[in-house]
Amino acid sequence: MSETRTPAPVDRPVVLTIAGSDSGGGAGIQADLKTIEATGGFGTSAVTAVTAQNTTGVESSHVLPVEELAAQIDAVLSDFDVRAVKTGMLATAEVVETVTAYAADLECPLVVDPVMVAATGDRLLTEDAEAAYEDLLAEATLATPNADEAAVLTGVEPSDEAGARLAGQRLLAMGVDAALVKGGHVPGEEVLDTLVTGDTIETARHPRVDTDATHGSGCALSAAIATRLAHGEPLVDAVGRSVAFMERAVRYHHDVGEGPGAVHHLVALRNEARRHETAESVADLVGWFERENVRTLVPEVGMNVVGATPYAESTAETAAVEGRITKTLEGVRANRGVRFGASSHVARFLLAAREHSPGLRFAVNCRFDDDVEAALESLGWPVAEYDRAAEPDDAAGTMDWGAEQAFAGAGERPVAVVDRGDVGKEAMTKLVAGEAGTLGERLLELRATLSELGTGADDGD
Repeated sequence: MSETRTPAPVDRPVVLTIAGSDSGGGAGIQADLKTIEATGGFGTSAVTAVTAQNTTGVESSHVLPVEELAAQIDAVLSDFDVRAVKTGMLATAEVVETVTAYAADLECPLVVDPVMVAATGDRLLTEDAEAAYEDLLAEATLATPNADEAAVLTGVEPSDEAGARLAGQRLLAMGVDAALVKGGHVPGEEVLDTLVTGDTIETARHPRVDTDATHGSGCALSAAIATRLAHGEPLVDAVGRSVAFMERAVRYHHDVGEGPGAVHHLVALRNEARRHETAESVADLVGWFERENVRTLVPEVGMNVVGATPYAESTAETAAVEGRITKTLEGVRANRGVRFGASSHVARFLLAAREHSPGLRFAVNCRFDDDVEAALESLGWPVAEYDRAAEPDDAAGTMDWGAEQAFAGAGERPVAVVDRGDVGKEAMTKLVAGEAGTLGERLLELRATLSELGTGADDGD
C-alpha cells in the first residue's frame, strides 16, 4: 500500500520581468529569471522581443506584436500576486507606451532599466522609443540607467560625481521616485554608483573588476533590486545588497562563448552551498594537525587554519578555528571549534591573496625562524616575503598590504609567504593552497624537512 506525502509549498514573492529574450542566455529575460530565483523570488515574464545574440554581438532582433505582449502581462497579473515589476529591453515606442499603460495601475514597486545599447555596442532601442520613456519613468520606483543611458535621457554626461548627481536629479524631475546612475561604462580604476532619491544622494565607489565579461550585469542588478523590493526591503538596502551581488557575479563570471563571457547569476547561491563543505575541510585539517602533532610549527601566538568558500569576498565567508590551535603538554589542540568569521588576520591575508590568485582557498600560519627558512630553501618551493617596515601609513592593513606585496606581479604563485616580523610582532610563515589536502601535505612536508635537517626539535615550552 503506497502512502502519499504531505506537500510543503514554498511562499516566495512573485516578480514580473518585461524584457527581451537573449538567445545567448547572459542577459534579458534569461538573466532576469536566473537572478530573481537566486535572490529569493519567483520569476514570471513577458517577452517584448526575440533577439539572436551571443557573447560577440546581436545578430538580429524581432519585436513581438504589442497584442502578444499585453496578453502575456494580462496572463501574469490575472493569476499571480505580483510584488514587483522590472523592465528591460522595450525596443519601440509602442512597446514603451503599452508597458506605461500597465505601470499606471501597478500597486507594487516598478524598477525601470532603460536598456538602449547592448554591452557589445549594438543598439536595442529605436530613437522614438527614447522619447516615450519619460511617461514610463514617471511611474517608476527606481530607474537604473548606466552613464550612456542617463546621458540620452537627461542630456547630462555623468562622467564624474557631479555629473552623476545632476543626471539623477534630472531623472527625479521627470517623475521617477529614485535613480541609480551606474558608472560601469565610465573609464577609471573605480566604479562610481550614485543613488539619488527625494531625500538623499548617496555615492558609492567600488574597485573595478578587470574584465569585459559584463554582459547581463545591468539586467542582473535591476532584477536583484526588484526582487529585494518584492521582499519588502528598504530601497537603499535593496540597492546596496544588489550591487554587491552583481559585483561578485561579474568577478566570477562564466567563461563561455567566443566573446568576453557572461556574468554568473547564481554565484551567490553556489557560494552559499559550499559553506558546509568548506567548514568540514577546515575541521578535517585541524584534526589532522592534532593527530600528527605539528607542535614544532605552531607559533607563539597560535596557529589558525582558514578556508574560504569558492567565491568568498569577506571574512564572514571564511571558516577558521575559534581561538586558534595552541601547544599543550601532549601536543597541540584547537581551543574551540570551527566557525565562519572566526579569523581576522589569516582570513584577510587569504582574501587579499585571492585578489591575485582567486583559486586559493586555504591558508595556515606557522612559525618562522632561521630553521624554517632553511627548510623552505631545501624544499625549493616558490616563496615570497614582505617587510613590515616598508608598510606605508595609508595601507588598509598589514595582512592586505602584505599579500599585495607577495602576490602582485609574482611570476610563479608562491605557496609560502614569509613575514619577518617587527617590534612586538612575531615572525610568521603562511602557507596557501587551492585544496585543503594540498595545504595539509605542505605543512607536514615542511615539518618533515625540519626534522631531516635536525632543526625540528621542540623548544619544550
